[in-house]
Amino acid sequence: MFGVVQEQLRQTLEEIRAARLYKHERPLASPQAAHVFVDGAEVLNFCANDYLGLANHPAVVAAAHDALARWGFGMASVRFICGTQTPHTQLEERLSQFLGTEATILFSSCFDANAGLFEVLLDERDAVISDELNHASIIDGIRLCKAQRLRYRNRDVADLEAQLRRAANARRRLIVTDGVFSMHGYLAPLDAICDLADRYDAMVMVDDSHAVGMLGNSGAGTPELFGVQDRVDINTGTLGKALGGASGGYVSGRAEIVTLLRQRARPYLFSNSVAPAVVAGSLAALDLVIGNQADRGRLFRNAALFRRLMTEAGFELLSGAHPIVPVMFGDADLAGRIAEEMQRRHVYVTAFSFPVVPRGEARIRVQLSAGHSSDDVVSCVQAFVDARSTARRALAAGHDTHD
Repeated sequence: MFGVVQEQLRQTLEEIRAARLYKHERPLASPQAAHVFVDGAEVLNFCANDYLGLANHPAVVAAAHDALARWGFGMASVRFICGTQTPHTQLEERLSQFLGTEATILFSSCFDANAGLFEVLLDERDAVISDELNHASIIDGIRLCKAQRLRYRNRDVADLEAQLRRAANARRRLIVTDGVFSMHGYLAPLDAICDLADRYDAMVMVDDSHAVGMLGNSGAGTPELFGVQDRVDINTGTLGKALGGASGGYVSGRAEIVTLLRQRARPYLFSNSVAPAVVAGSLAALDLVIGNQADRGRLFRNAALFRRLMTEAGFELLSGAHPIVPVMFGDADLAGRIAEEMQRRHVYVTAFSFPVVPRGEARIRVQLSAGHSSDDVVSCVQAFVDARSTARRALAAGHDTHD
């Protein structure tokens, strides 16, 4: 039987390659950082989620080493059987304090947190109203529940209100949004969203994976930035970006919601606990994040410098101030060729095209870090300029850039 299926799969893979949409993995030969080694060369890394440069911070690594020696390598169990150690509860308590919430529950990833949330809270009597650009994990999680599903245009408060009116007869209404939209760097207007939630008796959930640790006065994310921490009912987020860059995710919010998730969320009940070394490293990362204005300031200065220099060089950028900076090319072939040329110039970036972004909206998503120097930023911009010239000449001549 597989012989027939095998040929079909090979054909699909060839179609992906022919469309230049095939995703290649390039192993790093060094720890995650602003400078990494790839294919035997040191390159500038502008495509990681290590916004604060903590993934290889000495204090984080030391905490993980100590935990490995004291608490062991892995839990070999789920939380409610024998997979809970003191550091797990400490991290949940610290995250609640940091985020200003009542309770927190850890998951293996934020993808699992979002996957396990909706079917616990919502059934066929309820409605979920989701931003059209929400992360894939939110989309998949919503598919697992039986609630009425409504979408509103990205950050469009008027359209959100229209969808809330459509859900007027639902028992529960849950508005769901990313705090920062990962392919655009846009921020959700949480103050206006919470105003509508109050008016229509709805709950609010925010996935703050690309904001926690960076945005807000203390780094607590978009709810803090918009002054709505006490009005957001559910925060989900990750430990795998600014908070140390390892793995693990969480749901943080109303105590009753978190308690019910401990009883019924399938990814929590049926997945191994987060590894002790990751938990300890994340606790150390939180210590470095809290009150650390210097790293956040350097991060956003780098983002502003990059945006200014790229605009002056004639590139099309999506507007914003977040350290996610999409450089728009539209054509997937051009974006892919420029990314390849950048890597030949020892600057590591990644092109994104369909199905990660809509057709015709191919881009290179640049992500700045506090670990970058201003010279690193200038070098990245110059590589973009040079790569664009080479890629355009190659396309005009009708051959590959490496010919």
